[in-house]
Amino acid sequence: MEKRVLGIILTLLGVTGLILAGVNFMNGGEGARNIKSIIIYAILGAIFFFAGIGLIRNTKDKPS
Repeated sequence: MEKRVLGIILTLLGVTGLILAGVNFMNGGEGARNIKSIIIYAILGAIFFFAGIGLIRNTKDKPS
């Protein structure tokens, strides 16, 4: 059960990172700093999201 909770937390963090990347992208801005932040948020968000989904899908429920 703990792995499933960790998977949910990782998925939520991933969604948050992807949303932040999208907001930074839509706000525009110029310079290398904005591009770096978009790339970092998107990559970390995707990693957390897919790791969380993987934990949720691969964790078996034990009967209580």
